[in-house]
Amino acid sequence: MEWSIQEIARKAGTTSRTLRHYGDLGLLVPSRVGSNGYRYYDQDALVRLQRILLLRELGLSLPAIKDVLEGQWDTGAALRAHLRLLELEQARIGRQIASVRTTLHRTEEGRELMAEEVFDGFDHTAHEREVTERWGRAAYEEGDRWWRSLGEEGRRAFLDEHEAIARDWGRVREAGPGSEQAQEVARRHCAWLASSGGTGPRITRSYVIGLGELYVADPRFGKNYDRYGDGTAAFVRDALTIHAEHRLSD
Repeated sequence: MEWSIQEIARKAGTTSRTLRHYGDLGLLVPSRVGSNGYRYYDQDALVRLQRILLLRELGLSLPAIKDVLEGQWDTGAALRAHLRLLELEQARIGRQIASVRTTLHRTEEGRELMAEEVFDGFDHTAHEREVTERWGRAAYEEGDRWWRSLGEEGRRAFLDEHEAIARDWGRVREAGPGSEQAQEVARRHCAWLASSGGTGPRITRSYVIGLGELYVADPRFGKNYDRYGDGTAAFVRDALTIHAEHRLSD
């Protein structure tokens, strides 16, 4: 027995575009492709998709899921690594909360601020290990040099631009991910990514689509958009996917 891509997407609560993306990544290859170009999936593919969706709900990235499915990474080890990242992020956020609370108290009391207390928890090097594992040591070192070279004003401008983009994502949600308004924000988003000193991977189709998936899978990224309305991170993913498929190449 087999099912069409539309049937599988409907039953799994996902989209045909997502299933095609999984296929392009080698995560979920259709059992056959019809003469009409439609993709069909058999029972083995259904079981594999179930595992993919379960691992996604647990927070694993698509590359990590692929490694698990191919037997290159034990599921438990993958989950432990993800848990460790979440714990590190939890600790960092805890330091930020304490930092803001200290700043508030000192400001209200008219006391002098201490720089090391004000900026505790905001150090970009907290993600050194993750960036190194994901893209290599050279990518981290290049990114670190670029970030430090910006200076305080440049760093603030870079973060402010992202904040403006995130806010606009929430504003254009009602227009739909393929709308002219959303695609303009997608263009700005990719331009913002490209402005980061050439760090990390090139701004290619697969990179932008994968990044969109990360915004949904990883709450550390998704919260930047979902604070402008529940489901905004998923909207960003869909709009970036459309932009990448029509405007970018590998």
